[in-house]
Amino acid sequence: MTWATGFRIRQYLVESIWTLPLLGALIGLLGALVIVHIDRNVHLPAQWQYSPSTASTVLAAIVGAMAALTGFVVTVTVLVVQMVIGSFSARYMRVCYRDAWLKGTLALLIGTLAFSFALLRRIESNFVPNIGVTVAGALVVAGLVAFLYFFDRFLHRLRPVAVTEIAARALRRDFGGDVALLHAEADMFAGPLHPAGLKRSLVVRSHHTGAIQAMNIQAMVGWARAHDCLLVLPHYVGDFVGRGDALFEVYGAPGDASALERKLLGWVALGAERTIDQDPAFAMRIMVDVAGKALSAAINDPTTAVQVLDYLTECLSLIGATDLSGPEWQPGEPVRGLVIRVRRWEDFLALGTTEIREYGSTSMQVMRRMRATLERLSAEVLPEHRAAVAQELSRLDATVAQSYAGSIDIDRAGTADLQGIGGPTPREATKPATSAPPPSASPR
Repeated sequence: MTWATGFRIRQYLVESIWTLPLLGALIGLLGALVIVHIDRNVHLPAQWQYSPSTASTVLAAIVGAMAALTGFVVTVTVLVVQMVIGSFSARYMRVCYRDAWLKGTLALLIGTLAFSFALLRRIESNFVPNIGVTVAGALVVAGLVAFLYFFDRFLHRLRPVAVTEIAARALRRDFGGDVALLHAEADMFAGPLHPAGLKRSLVVRSHHTGAIQAMNIQAMVGWARAHDCLLVLPHYVGDFVGRGDALFEVYGAPGDASALERKLLGWVALGAERTIDQDPAFAMRIMVDVAGKALSAAINDPTTAVQVLDYLTECLSLIGATDLSGPEWQPGEPVRGLVIRVRRWEDFLALGTTEIREYGSTSMQVMRRMRATLERLSAEVLPEHRAAVAQELSRLDATVAQSYAGSIDIDRAGTADLQGIGGPTPREATKPATSAPPPSASPR
C-alpha cells in the first residue's frame, strides 16, 4: 500500500460519519455478551434484581428511546449541513465531517441501542441480566448528557464567527507545521528551478484528475538524497491537476523509470477537493468565503465580514511575522534534493484581503476594519513583507476613493476602526471655534 493510499484511507476514516457509530454498535454487542456471562456467575442482592417483565419493559423502552435520539441527531446534522452550505461556505463541510462529538454521540447512542437489544434477547423466565439492565440505564443517562452537549455545541457553532474561529485554529496549526518542515529539511528548496545544463531524465505525469491533498515531503527528500537526484515539483498542495499534467520532474539517472514513477505517484495524494491537512491557505479560503457570503446582496451582513477580518488579521499577522523563504542554491553545491513551490507572503495577503475588499467596497464597516488590519500588519510583519502591505493599502485607498467619490462620508470611510463602526478612533486636532464677542451693555 502506497503512502497516498494510506493517506486517503485515513482521510476517509476521519471524515466518515458511519465508521465510529458502527464500532460503537459492535462494542455494544460484545459488551452485552460479557455482561451476560458475568450475570450468570454473580448473585446480586434482592434489591438489585429485576423481574423478567420489568427488565423486558425497561430494555424495550431504552431501545426505542435510543433509536429516536439517533434519528434526532441525524436530523440536526442535516440541518447544519443546509445551514453551512447556504450561509457560510461549502468548503467548511470538510471540517464538519471531522467533528468528534457528532460521531461520538452517534456511537454512544447506537452502542446503547445494540447493547440493550442484545440483553433483551437474553431474558428468560429463570434468568434476568440484572447487571446489564443497570448498565443500560447508566448508558442512557450518559447518552442523554452527550446529546444535550452535542445539541448545545452545534447551536453555538451555527454562527459565522464560530466557523471562522475553527478555520483560524486549523490555519495556525497547519501553518506552523509547514514552516517547520520547510526549514527542517536541508535539501528542500522553495521556488521554481530548472537547473541550467541539466537534462530532465524523467517527467512523471498524473494518472488521475483532482486536487493535491497532501505530499510525503520527507520521503521525497530522503529519496533524492539517497539517489543523488533532483526532484522538481511544479505544483503544491491545493493545486488542481488534470490527467496527464506533470507532477514531478526528475534530474539525474532514474534507473527503472516505471518503478520510480509508481513510487513518486505514491507520495502524492489526489482527491476531489482540497483538505485542511498540509494546506493552511484552504483554511483562509473558508474564512474569506464566509465573509463573501455575508457581503452578498442576498445576506448583506457587513458586521459578519468585520468579525471574519478579526481572525484574518491574527492569521495574517502570524504569517507575516514568519520567514517564508526557503534555502537557496549555493554555487558549487551538488544539484540534488527537492525543489518545491510554496506560497509567498504576497499570496497569503492577496487571498485574505482582495475579495473582501472587492465585495465590501461599498460597506464603510469593511473599509474601516480593513484599514485597521493593514495598518496593524504594516507594524508587525517582517520588514521584507511591508512593501506588499503598503501596496495593499494603496489599493484600499483607490477603492475608497472610487466607491465614495462625492460622498460626504469619504473621510469616515478612510479612517481605521477595529470595530468597523463604533470603535474608538483617534481624535484629530481641530481648530477651536472662534467665540462671538459678548454684546456691549446698553446704557440704562
